[in-house]
Amino acid sequence: MTHPHLDALLERARAAGPVPVAVAHPCDAVSLEAATAAARAGLIDPILVGPGARIRATAQAAGIDLGPARLHDTADDPTAAAAAAAALARDGQAHALMKGSLHTDELLGAAVSREAGLRTARRASHVFLIDVPGVDRPLLFTDCVVNIAPDLMAKRDIAQNAIDLAHALGIACPKVGILSAVETVNPAMPGTIDAAALCKMADRGQITGAILDGPLAFDNAISAESARHKGIVSQVAGSPDVLLVPDLEAGNMLYKQLVYLAGADCAGVVLGMRVPIILTSRSDSIASRVASCALAACYSTSSRR
Repeated sequence: MTHPHLDALLERARAAGPVPVAVAHPCDAVSLEAATAAARAGLIDPILVGPGARIRATAQAAGIDLGPARLHDTADDPTAAAAAAAALARDGQAHALMKGSLHTDELLGAAVSREAGLRTARRASHVFLIDVPGVDRPLLFTDCVVNIAPDLMAKRDIAQNAIDLAHALGIACPKVGILSAVETVNPAMPGTIDAAALCKMADRGQITGAILDGPLAFDNAISAESARHKGIVSQVAGSPDVLLVPDLEAGNMLYKQLVYLAGADCAGVVLGMRVPIILTSRSDSIASRVASCALAACYSTSSRR
């Protein structure tokens, strides 16, 4: 199955040139294969942060050529590797972080620590770029990975992070659909109140660079015909660039349904920090991991202009 929107993402990132990426504790074949594949694609300049001898042995056993990848030797401990990778980003030697064979909380814990110096005034959040067959544009879904039950101000940051990524991808004024189960404000459903408040925050300049609408149910967010049937007049309904989910459970189930039932593929990145963070799942394909590197590279390049 082809994924033209991911192909376009790769081309966009490749045209901008590779960015240095600190890969934390890449001590399994999948992590090394993803990093070296992204390097061969011209997307990243990998810095492999971890126990050098173990990394070399893993590469040799798997028949992986590390090529020009740099090694930054640390103790054989995921926490030490994560801290060292974060320090490289803090010092400007890496423009992005990438998860190797360690737990997500180990990498994020190092990145958000006081010592790392990578936090900003914003809440960190995750954005997926999802290429759904038959849909004429990529869809940005947020936050399906990091923030479990975000409150209003966290959703403000989640929305702004996704908008900034859309800008980095060349979408000058992205349309943001704020999802709920219904398209009307209902005090019994707090997410609908948050959606309405976010739209007013955008009117008042607290969220910038996009057109927001919500609450929108998924059908009228994604289908202009559905919106017309329900009498919804909206600049967003039927043509969203960003879909902001009410909580992690809803978002996680939604994106996995698209991947496993609709043949979608995706790339993902954590934003809101001084550098983007590439998080990968053990079930992610190499192609998806490489696409995530492209997404981080596009954002990093744009944010440094």
